[in-house]
Amino acid sequence: MTTMQSSYKPQRYNVVHPLQDVPEQKCSSEGLGQIAITPSVRLSLRVLRGYLMLMTVMLLYHVLDLAGALKHFKL
Repeated sequence: MTTMQSSYKPQRYNVVHPLQDVPEQKCSSEGLGQIAITPSVRLSLRVLRGYLMLMTVMLLYHVLDLAGALKHFKL
């Protein structure tokens, strides 16, 4: 009979939690200057800002409505 010989050795990884790891040197952003933004990117960022502001106002309205603070303003 043929015997199967396996030399398989599973790889072992040493997992280190970030709080116990050695701190690494941070990259410096001094002297980089501003990033050039195209008009389409500028428009997209403004639309995103408007969307986030609208969602914040809607969330605030919903929270105040659930709290009962807007019962005088209901139609």
